[in-house]
Amino acid sequence: MATVETTTAQPRERILQAATALLAEGGREAVSTRAVSAAAGVQAQTIYRHFGDMQGLLDEVARRGYASYLAAKQAQDADGDPVAQLRSGWDMHVAFGLANPALYRLLYTEPRPGQQFAVTGDAHQVLLRIVERVAKAGRLRTGVEAAATMIHSSGMGVTLTLIAAQADGRLSDYEGLSDNVREAVLDSVLAPADDTAARPSAGAHHAAVHAVALKSLMRDGVRSLTLGERTLLGEWLDRIAAEDAEVGAADPGEEPARRR
Repeated sequence: MATVETTTAQPRERILQAATALLAEGGREAVSTRAVSAAAGVQAQTIYRHFGDMQGLLDEVARRGYASYLAAKQAQDADGDPVAQLRSGWDMHVAFGLANPALYRLLYTEPRPGQQFAVTGDAHQVLLRIVERVAKAGRLRTGVEAAATMIHSSGMGVTLTLIAAQADGRLSDYEGLSDNVREAVLDSVLAPADDTAARPSAGAHHAAVHAVALKSLMRDGVRSLTLGERTLLGEWLDRIAAEDAEVGAADPGEEPARRR
């Protein structure tokens, strides 16, 4: 059973160390008031005095465990290649989950109705900023929010799958899964860097990419347009961007029907 040194740390730190160790050893179910109290050498009321309740304690454990990963994501060079950063960010996410499976499950699978966990929310904002830069570079073929959601949800699904395989001793059976899914997702949201291939939908595709890029650039501020004009233009750009998906779903050998 997890225990901590009771003579060299303040009660709050001992409680955090105990809860962190219990989480790593036995998962969320192992972090009970009784277990933490025994491991930290404190009374139950001491936990409540420092953290309010057990959920407050778990939130602080998660925040501390996530800190180095979040710092690495936030430190990505704002002038670097945003597409390369999407790939490296995906790989960092999966690696973090495999290195901290219990913590990852706590962060991403604990039900929190009506409440977004602040730390994972910060990481999602980093992802949104990178995807925004991809759009401004003319490389995004869907909306920023839609692309970020696809990348995040796919990455989380892959990570949870690999965590389960790791626990069963079958991680080697899934070699290449993360890379393959990553590239499939990126292919679905990114426009090629040099899209010169001749195909019936090329015109609509280019229009969609430029529409997404222009909408992202508008977020920096367009003083010559009123709020109403910006809203209307944004709706038009969304409609143009959506046409790319419609064209992709059509028979590639047929001209897409005109909107009536």
